[in-house]
Amino acid sequence: MKKMLLIIFFAGIVGSTAQNYVLIKKLDGSTISSDSLTKKIEQLMKNGDVKGLGVAVFNSKKPVYIKTFGYSDVENKKQLQLQTNLYGASFSKAVFAVLVLKLVEEGVLDLDKPLQSYLPKPIYEYEHKVWHEDYKDLKDSPQYTKVTARMCLDHTAGFPNWRWFESDEKLRIKFEPGTRYSYSGEGLTYLQVVIEKITGKPLEDLAQEKIFKPLGMTSSSYKWQPQFEKDYAYGYDTEGKKQEKDKDNAPRGAGTLETTFEDYSKFITAILNKKILKAKSYKEMFSPQIRIHSKNQFGPGALEDGNWNDKIELSYGLGWGVLKSPYGVGAFKEGQGSGFQNYSIVYPEKGIGMLIMSNSYPTSGIIKYLLETGIADTYTPWEWDQYIPYDAKKGL
Repeated sequence: MKKMLLIIFFAGIVGSTAQNYVLIKKLDGSTISSDSLTKKIEQLMKNGDVKGLGVAVFNSKKPVYIKTFGYSDVENKKQLQLQTNLYGASFSKAVFAVLVLKLVEEGVLDLDKPLQSYLPKPIYEYEHKVWHEDYKDLKDSPQYTKVTARMCLDHTAGFPNWRWFESDEKLRIKFEPGTRYSYSGEGLTYLQVVIEKITGKPLEDLAQEKIFKPLGMTSSSYKWQPQFEKDYAYGYDTEGKKQEKDKDNAPRGAGTLETTFEDYSKFITAILNKKILKAKSYKEMFSPQIRIHSKNQFGPGALEDGNWNDKIELSYGLGWGVLKSPYGVGAFKEGQGSGFQNYSIVYPEKGIGMLIMSNSYPTSGIIKYLLETGIADTYTPWEWDQYIPYDAKKGL
């Protein structure tokens, strides 16, 4: 009996070890073991001073590596778990894009119909309950009546990123809609507000009904939920300072997603397997809508045009950035705010992708190396995204 128990015990150890050891296939056909990837990630975190991090790698359209590292609360030594609440930041936009295209499939919305034409009166005449529903300033920017859902999703609506970044904090159209890429949370928020008026449903209800519940994302929401209180991550800025957790945001499709690493991995899996939407919609979402020639996505470089990313034909699709590679289209989305730093990229034709979520701004300094190590992605426009490697910053 004792001998039999020993056999079962050691068999369990061997089985567990085999389960933890996975050979991960990269874009170029090379491989890396899960153990080697884990060691590399741990070293990069140490070098880059990253507090907490989640990394998932997808092969054959499913996660073959999914692991969290470090802390959700450094001061209290609370470890980051797969089920820990994380701020999604602009990952919100990728989910919102799928929601919008679902409504297009259902005939609720047309991508190329001016959004104002859905409303019985000018949007600036509506009463507002929260600040992002206040469009009184658009009375002085009549070009807004040309803005379509497509323009909002591919960031050519002409709005600023957020009105509070303007010197007078007023919302206005800054260039002719449809003519130039300029990242805009305001554009997606305008689309959200119109959708809420058309459907009579708030964003949160629509997202739960059409995205979160169907995908089993039980810990995801566009607003703070009481259930998140038991285990949530704090963000940490570039100096390692703990950020106050913001829990009172009104739901916005452009930036208030609360999720977990486990839940968002389900979303990426659904994207790779073309769930929720029809194949035609995915093709449209990942098709270049507008070429991008700017040096950087934000800052002064956003207004400086050149050929920096012509090799990958950097463009924007609907809610996602897109690039060309020898392995087909790469569709990516970033997310940053309140100390959190997120990045994801999928190569649908190869069934390969990578998801990175962190509660630490310095993660931007290791994203390039994570992508190269995990899936041999050397195509992500890290300079455009200003993901400057930690050793370059230190002059190493």
